[in-house]
Amino acid sequence: MSNSHILTIGFPAILASSVHDIKNSLTALRALLSQLEGSYQGPKPLEFRQLEFETNRMNNCLMQLLTLYKIDLSQFSLAIDEHSVNDIVEDVVAQQSTLLALGNVELLTECHDDLFCYCDSTLIGHALCTLVNNAQRYCLTKVMLSVEQEDGYIVFCIEDDGQGYPVDLIAPDYKNTPQLDMASGNTGLGLFFTETIAQLHVQGDKRGFITTDNNSQFGGARFKLYLP
Repeated sequence: MSNSHILTIGFPAILASSVHDIKNSLTALRALLSQLEGSYQGPKPLEFRQLEFETNRMNNCLMQLLTLYKIDLSQFSLAIDEHSVNDIVEDVVAQQSTLLALGNVELLTECHDDLFCYCDSTLIGHALCTLVNNAQRYCLTKVMLSVEQEDGYIVFCIEDDGQGYPVDLIAPDYKNTPQLDMASGNTGLGLFFTETIAQLHVQGDKRGFITTDNNSQFGGARFKLYLP
């Protein structure tokens, strides 16, 4: 393939196609892992859970990249509906609790049963899972997911007891593009993705946004997602 042909196709399109291919291979890998796990009659090696953790994380990153690509091309729209906030929290717990327990991390939750919000619950749940997953990587022993109502917003809060966010990931209203930290491998993609999705949620004169700081009640990082 000539360089001119590559330029005609466009590198973003080539990258998106490659991400699709990688995601398909990862899906096959996860299916194979599930088959291997099912072949064990007795207790399964802990390495299976670690493999599940890492493949889930890779799949999440690929999904975020594809979604951001579609948003950039104006080929993406939200599926907004009214949802129970408690249901969203329970889905996150169901997806994350086993893997957190593997790392001896306690996942705490606080949420009132009567809270509801208009949102794309699939994307919001995915974003929260990604951020809880990230919190697990950097915390010491605990992560908390809480939800409250504040000034016309539903506020999802994730706190941990780790060392907190690095300076370049702290902002009262996060708008940074991802930056690669070669030492830690932290790109900030999860935050950038969540901020992008949050801003697509609009109701009246209010628009979703996120904030990041190190004011966790446990001494570590604190993330907040505001949905109108």
